[in-house]
Amino acid sequence: MFRTFANTDRLVSTLFPDAAIMMHATTGSMTNRPTHRLLTRVDSIDVLRALTMVLMIFVNDLGSLTAIPGWLEHVPAGVDGIGLADVVFPAFLFIVGLSAPFAIQHRRSRGDSDGQLVGHILSRTVALLVMGLWLVNGEYIDEAVTGLKRVVWNVLACGSFILIWNSYPNTTAKPLVTGLKITGWLILLTLAIIYRGEASGRFQPHWWGILGLIGWSYLVGALATLIARDRIGLLTLIWLFFCALSMLAKANLLPSAIRLIPDAISGGTLAGLTLGGALTATVFRACLDRGQTQRMTIGFVIASLLLIGLSIYTHPIWVLAKLGATPAWLFLCSAFTLLAFTALHWLADIGGKGDWFRALKPAGTDTLLCYLIPYFAYAVVVLAGLHLPAVLLTGGVGLVKSILFALLCVWAAGRLNQFGIRLKL
Repeated sequence: MFRTFANTDRLVSTLFPDAAIMMHATTGSMTNRPTHRLLTRVDSIDVLRALTMVLMIFVNDLGSLTAIPGWLEHVPAGVDGIGLADVVFPAFLFIVGLSAPFAIQHRRSRGDSDGQLVGHILSRTVALLVMGLWLVNGEYIDEAVTGLKRVVWNVLACGSFILIWNSYPNTTAKPLVTGLKITGWLILLTLAIIYRGEASGRFQPHWWGILGLIGWSYLVGALATLIARDRIGLLTLIWLFFCALSMLAKANLLPSAIRLIPDAISGGTLAGLTLGGALTATVFRACLDRGQTQRMTIGFVIASLLLIGLSIYTHPIWVLAKLGATPAWLFLCSAFTLLAFTALHWLADIGGKGDWFRALKPAGTDTLLCYLIPYFAYAVVVLAGLHLPAVLLTGGVGLVKSILFALLCVWAAGRLNQFGIRLKL
């Protein structure tokens, strides 16, 4: 299932806007030892998510370039190593976990019961699986037999996602909202019926797609966070279980019956990344309550060094590979993201420099929409028959083009937000 990871780091959230949360005491001062009740949003998580989303669009656009440094790209399947593009998707999974404790706390503060929280988690999971399923089938589409170009399929699918999961303004008439949502579902159903894939294959899960993998990982991370109820010890045990599951899976020691469970869960690695984020956020909140920011920072740095050590230890056994979702990749990418979050906490939350990243705000607060924008942009280029000059697709100039493209997608998402298009699962 991981063979197409290299083509799909175009993500994802948050996908979860109410889960991206920032620290404010009643006076607005970080020195007032904020409690869980006073947490409404964490700047550093928004900034980390935004930077990750920009990187995701950037590395996906690298496929249009030539003569660029190899360390920026995905390491090919079967090769032991890691490139910049290989750390983006795991960072996003870690961030999904970071957001989960805050999202659950926020909904509990609004009076949601555990049953309602489970229902909300399941509805988000289903939404991500649906989106991942339709987009991954677009990768395998037989254009001639289906009668649709791949870019047209993607635009129709992404447009339907917006119709279904847009957070419509309160002033929008309810019958209109219902009609738009039904229209979106009917388009998706029609696409599934007419679809023909490689070797005349029918519409099917394949490997669920990036959004689908995020959905399965989110399901595990959010349910574990709900069950743990801020108990760090219990959440640590659950994280250790999935780390062990990752190693057992790569050692081929799991029973065959485990194959009935989606690989994103049974493989251990992807869920382990998300659980690492959830554990980090739980420790983060507990330390803030106790005013132990410096001790927390030291702890996070030590934890990162231990994770790097685990990556080095497991590397000779299972190599370091994203496409293989190896334990060494799990540990190393968890360490990288934990260090990035720690640094941004001091810069944005404590240092008050969150405004430095204001231009990237839509990528941190409406990440799902940002993820979908490139599908529309690429469709315009293909359908209009546009071709950029070779100089804009080569070397350093090409890299600048890809960076500007990523920033343009973020700007477009921000503009769409102003016109009432804002996705919320």
